[in-house]
Amino acid sequence: MASSKPYPIIDSHIHLYPSSELSTLAWCTPASPLSKQHSIAEYATATGRPSNLEGFIFLETDRKSHLDGPEGWDLPLVEVDWLRRIATDQPKEGEGHEVGNGKLCLGIVPWAPVPAGEEAMEKYVKAVEERAGAAWGKVKGFRYLVQDKAKGTMLEGKFIQSLRWMGRRGFVFDLGVDQHSGGKWQLEEACEMVNRAHEGVKEGERVTIVINHLCKPDLSVYNETDPSFIAWRNAMFRLGKNSKTYMKLSGCFSEMPDSVKNGSILEIFIALQPYLAVILGAFGSFRVMFGSDWPVCTVGVEGADGAWKKWKAVVEKFCYLASLSDEDQIMIWSGTAIKAYAIEELM
Repeated sequence: MASSKPYPIIDSHIHLYPSSELSTLAWCTPASPLSKQHSIAEYATATGRPSNLEGFIFLETDRKSHLDGPEGWDLPLVEVDWLRRIATDQPKEGEGHEVGNGKLCLGIVPWAPVPAGEEAMEKYVKAVEERAGAAWGKVKGFRYLVQDKAKGTMLEGKFIQSLRWMGRRGFVFDLGVDQHSGGKWQLEEACEMVNRAHEGVKEGERVTIVINHLCKPDLSVYNETDPSFIAWRNAMFRLGKNSKTYMKLSGCFSEMPDSVKNGSILEIFIALQPYLAVILGAFGSFRVMFGSDWPVCTVGVEGADGAWKKWKAVVEKFCYLASLSDEDQIMIWSGTAIKAYAIEELM
């Protein structure tokens, strides 16, 4: 049986969007199972409102955009408007949140035109600050998804320049790569990107990099001698050597066969065990954080409304079977997120 101690929980990775803005999402089609409002009300239902859920960190939802500003930045800035309304308790009718929900929003990670370089970042982040208003203090970092971009994107001079700029400004970079769909070259580039971003930079100015979803390995692979597993494992240990990198224990349902993610908690844990062991060995509990990837975690899960609770139970099973101490578990459930994203409210 997994431990049921009520450790404080910070969900380090969720997405929110109102139904009125579905057309602004680059991936959203009417056929998508996620093509409906996902706001605080829906999130509260999914989680069951546990008393130990302190809050969440919002990650950008891939709004339609392009690097050339300011026209190409319009819709990501509309998303900042949406998060400002949530964080400052200023709801619009029909958007699924209400006064009092703002305290749950502990951090905001918007999109940013990272490949465009330092000058563009300066201009864009100034626009984010203006649009965020009173919620600006909750903006902890930025994300530009590279998982669907061309080879070399992460290693371009302007991309590295932007990462260094974020480090000097104290912003986190959320890194999203995808070994499963994109190939192992994404792992190799991610490792090199971190090296270039930090090389020759003073410790206090090195950008903190929070890695999403274990880098999305193919979780249908259970053989630890499989070349794809070996490539992933090697990359995790390379990434974990850097003290400024953190890993989100999230996004795994999306990379599992339906037969696995719809199995029991123990069956899911057994399938994940080799991967979880690597993550714990490479990063340690003080650089691993719980995240749900809600609502993406619901896709393909039978009884989708229970997907958040199911993933939480898998992580509880992991913590129990790994015999993690109270201190280690506190870090995984909330402490690592507080540290990586500098969430002052709970420190």
